[in-house]
Amino acid sequence: MKQLLLLRHAKSSWDDPDLDDFDRPLAERGVKAARLMGRELAARDWLPDLVLVSAALRTRDTWRLVAAELSTHPRIAFTEALYGVSAKDILNQVHQADPSCGSLLVVGHNPGLEDLAKQLAGSGSEPKARKRLDEKFPTSALARFVFEGDWPGLSVARLTHCLRPKDLG
Repeated sequence: MKQLLLLRHAKSSWDDPDLDDFDRPLAERGVKAARLMGRELAARDWLPDLVLVSAALRTRDTWRLVAAELSTHPRIAFTEALYGVSAKDILNQVHQADPSCGSLLVVGHNPGLEDLAKQLAGSGSEPKARKRLDEKFPTSALARFVFEGDWPGLSVARLTHCLRPKDLG
């Protein structure tokens, strides 16, 4: 059984309106939410083997805060191929994951990440998780999927959880 975790970056700061979108840092609320999500991943033992992170500052900072709460040190790939892209593009990155990887975490952006989560959620998904996903996939939200098979064949999976910071803290 493989595990795919999709984590939307934490809340970014808009204090400097002239700052390029790629270079926006996290807001204080985002810092707290990222740490909370990291603690939740650790508590549930949802530890990734590999992490794909958009190269944007807010996604890198989100991962850094999440990682500080984990007991393991997964392989990490920072890539511009996850910045401002569609669900199809994100799924293409997932399909290229190392075959030996059993648990993959993707830290990215909306709307692509949310669109991918909705696209992957198959008929065996948990109703509560599906309802949360359909309601909203806010900053720091995490969707957890499990499936049998290999990364290149992933097209549908069972959504087991959709966690949002407001539901945890």
